[in-house]
Amino acid sequence: MSKDPFQILADELTLIRKDMDQLQRTSLNKDEAKTLNQAVMGAVLRMAKATEDAPGEIQEALEADRDQMARSATQAATRAAESAMAGIRHDLDNERAKLSQAAGEARREAWRWFGGFWVWLASMLATGALLGALAMAWIGGTIAARDFGDYPGVFCGSAGGQVVEQNDGSSYCAVWIKMPAQ
Repeated sequence: MSKDPFQILADELTLIRKDMDQLQRTSLNKDEAKTLNQAVMGAVLRMAKATEDAPGEIQEALEADRDQMARSATQAATRAAESAMAGIRHDLDNERAKLSQAAGEARREAWRWFGGFWVWLASMLATGALLGALAMAWIGGTIAARDFGDYPGVFCGSAGGQVVEQNDGSSYCAVWIKMPAQ
């Protein structure tokens, strides 16, 4: 059952008419074309401006990213350093405790080896006696000089001097005398 050529032609004409109606419905009139042209030109101008501004904006975005990366790297390095320092601090505290314990043991052993309390007591007594003797010698010399100034007649001979009598009845203590040649 083949179609007749006239029917085929009629079908084709009907399709062409439908296509023409559709084209008429989708085509723009003059005002619509102007509006569309302005919209397209505006979009093209905005795209051109965006293309011109893009390097600056990209540069700013790259600088912001670089700054953020630097801050992040600094924070990460700081956290890593703090973590390492915490570990080192813990190790140092352990070593300090061990050294303190060893020093205490060495002190106790030295105390036992050098005689302990009795040797310490004897050395303190000897040191006290020596300091007392030095203090007495220093104070004694001061007292003797003061007493000699107050009573020169009594202490003149023991100080190495000689009492000299004068014609008017007075006397004095001469410590240094140059004797005439004989």
